Amino acid sequence: MDADELYGLALDRFVGERTALARELRAGGEREQAGRVAALRKPSVAAWAVNQLVRTQSLGFEELIAAGDALGAAQANLVSGRGDSGSLRAAVERERGAVEALVAIARGLLSGEGHERGGAILDRVADTLHAAALDGLAREEVLGGRLVRELQHAGLGGLAGSGGGGGPVRTSARGARRSGSSKASPVSATKKRATAPAASDKPTEARRPVVAEARRAARIAEAEARRHVDLTARALRVAEARHVRAADALRAADEALANAQAEAKNAAAAHEQAKAELEGLD
Repeated sequence: MDADELYGLALDRFVGERTALARELRAGGEREQAGRVAALRKPSVAAWAVNQLVRTQSLGFEELIAAGDALGAAQANLVSGRGDSGSLRAAVERERGAVEALVAIARGLLSGEGHERGGAILDRVADTLHAAALDGLAREEVLGGRLVRELQHAGLGGLAGSGGGGGPVRTSARGARRSGSSKASPVSATKKRATAPAASDKPTEARRPVVAEARRAARIAEAEARRHVDLTARALRVAEARHVRAADALRAADEALANAQAEAKNAAAAHEQAKAELEGLD
């Protein structure tokens, strides 16, 4: 067993197996590695569930990632004027459906292992899956299969709250830093789309302030664009709700008009009948 495999175990076995692995490494003279293993943190229940999903639901995660990419593209197209609200709505529904499908499986995993599967736990699982779909830093961390704490998508391309997965990983709305190494999970091995730049591509000391400023400006622009998309989507939902209410009111008015016309017709007929009867009496 290695450190990566610890995160695939039943949660109640984590501490005991971690201790045994650290002892085995120490006995074999690998004291530094033993220390790293001993320092590994036990996952929360929600993080454990996500780790199991990553390791067992490769097709589900492929759909989650594809749906997240499609939603990002739909948002960008809407901001640039190339897309429309219908495409954005469809992308939102697809991403939500991918998350809900995985959450349903997580419910079964938690139940089968005897863990709490209440709304709060499943909400944290869903938040983490949304983060993986929509945020590149969260996606990398989730697909590693070694989460310690659940994640939450902040809505502007960053993360609000994060947990390192089995190694010194730290993520935030501004960036991420990774040290050490870990064994890649089957999903993460198939999903990496970029490689580290060659040493010759790194900015020189003279260019670093310019590059840093350009990156800062790009982050600000991206955050503003996402804020605009969020506001647009919210306005769209409000407009749709108003449209539904207006349509309901129009149907009710049509029904009231039809009823009034029917009553008027009946009243006119009754009037004519009464008039005829009165004339007959004369």
